[in-house]
Amino acid sequence: MIQTHCIARIKSSYEDFSDKEKLIADYVISNPQNIIHSTISQVADDLGVAEATVFRFCKRIGFKGYQAMKIALASEIVNSMDDIHEKILVGDNEKEVAEKVFKANIRTLEETLRIIEQDHFKAAVQAILNATKIEFYGNGGSGSVAEDAHHKFLRTGFHSVAYTDSHLQIMSASLLGKNDVAVLISHSGSNKDMLEVLEVAKNAGATTIAITTLAKSPLSQGADITLYTVSDETEYRSEALSSRLAQLSIIDALYVNISIARKDLMKHTLTKIRSAISLKRL
Repeated sequence: MIQTHCIARIKSSYEDFSDKEKLIADYVISNPQNIIHSTISQVADDLGVAEATVFRFCKRIGFKGYQAMKIALASEIVNSMDDIHEKILVGDNEKEVAEKVFKANIRTLEETLRIIEQDHFKAAVQAILNATKIEFYGNGGSGSVAEDAHHKFLRTGFHSVAYTDSHLQIMSASLLGKNDVAVLISHSGSNKDMLEVLEVAKNAGATTIAITTLAKSPLSQGADITLYTVSDETEYRSEALSSRLAQLSIIDALYVNISIARKDLMKHTLTKIRSAISLKRL
C-alpha cells in the first residue's frame, strides 16, 4: 500500500468513516501543523476520544500507526503547496461557477498525477503490451470511461472491447485467458458487479488492472495492478463525477505509452481506420 499522501487518503475514504473517524479526519485536514507537533495523547485529548481510536484511524487509512501518519503528513506539507478549496455558492454568477469547476478539475488531475506510482504504471503498460486481448469493464459513469478506453485502444491494433452490462461482463470475463488483460474501472472500488468480474477474471487467469480511488477497497486490494485517482466532493459536484476526469486521463496516459511502443503497427491500423471512416463523410 502507498505510505504517503495522507490528506488524499483521508478525503478519498471520508464518506465511509464512522462519526468518530470523521471527527479525527476533519481535525487532521484542518490542523495538519498541529498533528505533526503533537503526540497521540494530545490529539486524543483535544478531540475527546481514546488514543486507541486515533491509532485505529491511522491504521484505517493505511499507516502502521500515528508516528507513520505524522511523517507522511509532514512530508506532504513541506512538498506541496497549500490547496485552497473554493466552494461553489448559491450567489455565484455563471462565470464564477465555471471558474470554480475548472479549478476543481485541474486540482483533481494534479493530485492524481502526484500519486501515480512509477512501478505500478510501468507494470500496467507492460501487461497491456504483452496481452492478446484487453477488456474494459465499468458501470454507470465509469462505464462511459470504459467505452472511451475501447475507442482509443482500437487504434493501437489490439483486440479491445468494453462492457457496461453486468451480465455481459461476467460472461466475457469467464472466457479470458492467461494472456489477456481485464481493466476494471470503479470510483468506489466496492461496486458489487466489478468485484464479481474481478473474481471471474482472476479465476480465468487474466491479469487484472484496477482504476479506482485512493482508498483501501476490495477492488484495490484484489487486483494485480492498481492505478489510483484522487478527487474531492463538494455540494454541487460529487466525488465520483470529478474522478471521471482522472480516470480518463489515466486511460489516455496508458494509451499514449502503448502507442509509442507500437508506433509502426499503430500507423498501419490508423490508416485502415481512417480509410473506413472516410466512407461516413459526405
